[in-house]
Amino acid sequence: MGKMEVSRTTRRPQGTSGRLTLKPVPTTESTLETRLRSLTPARVFAARHGGALSTKDWLSLRADHASARDAVFQESNPSKLFFDDSCYEVPLVVSSQAITHAEYLLRPDLGRKLLPPDRNRIAAECPKGAELQILLADGLSATALQKQGPKILKSLTTFALADGWKLGRPIFLQRARVGILNDIGSVLDPIVCVLLIGERPGLSTAESLSAYLAYQPKPGDTDANRNLIASIYNGGIPISDAAGRILNLAKTMRMAGQSGVGIREELPSLERPGFSDDSTLP
Repeated sequence: MGKMEVSRTTRRPQGTSGRLTLKPVPTTESTLETRLRSLTPARVFAARHGGALSTKDWLSLRADHASARDAVFQESNPSKLFFDDSCYEVPLVVSSQAITHAEYLLRPDLGRKLLPPDRNRIAAECPKGAELQILLADGLSATALQKQGPKILKSLTTFALADGWKLGRPIFLQRARVGILNDIGSVLDPIVCVLLIGERPGLSTAESLSAYLAYQPKPGDTDANRNLIASIYNGGIPISDAAGRILNLAKTMRMAGQSGVGIREELPSLERPGFSDDSTLP
């Protein structure tokens, strides 16, 4: 196996004295580091001391881990998030069958079903057959919903109303999982249902929101019947872009009469920052 060349020797000029000198060979590592860091928030090229991370990176890692844990174990207070002039209509607050947050974390199946009394409240207080039904849930990151929820709800409803969509009353689902879309579909029978839910936090961010869309969701549907737009936050998909993508995908579903694996989101081609030509890669 050949050795990587790190330097080359240069003969001393004729008529001079002294030892041979070493001339460093130019490296592309710094350029590669800059390019890769521009493409991802992940910890690439983290500084090390021996076999361990540097103190700075280690403390940053611990802080991000603590933020992720807080996001998972914290619960959102809907009265502080959505009951103001940012909503075109006050959301109805209901719960899944998971009564406590601890039960919600330990029993994912309970988060996929509506609490029976709340199921009846939805049937009584929300209009059926909406063209677009918006749901909100903190999921596994209350932080994500607190940061992105009010803004994306306002942006999405503004765009949808301007585009002529008939909207249902927004619903805030406490301790809900994605599968609760099926229960909502069986009660309200919307054409397209979108669930804005906090993503499971990672060490890059705890503020990322996801939008799950389903065409006429019903009991028995799986992830194969849904479409996802993820990473809605400042470091991912901006709020205004996310709202536009959600509506465009909803339009595609309505025209096709289906959602899931049979639907493909069409996106404009994007130029990767720092890479104008793949041939420049080391």
